[in-house]
Amino acid sequence: MSRQQFGFLAGFLAVAVWALAGVGVAALAVLAGLLGWLVVRVLDGDLAVTGLGDRRADARRRR
Repeated sequence: MSRQQFGFLAGFLAVAVWALAGVGVAALAVLAGLLGWLVVRVLDGDLAVTGLGDRRADARRRR
């Protein structure tokens, strides 16, 4: 499946959930999907979360 086909399917399913269950449920479904995507990226090692704590600590020191 290409990225364009996947994007179409994801958009279609989001609108279908929106039409059938309402805006709130559709928003929660999209947020759950994004959270799942982030978890998989972290587990695969594509996204490093170790630097996030360092960035936050540096921001506090600058103030």
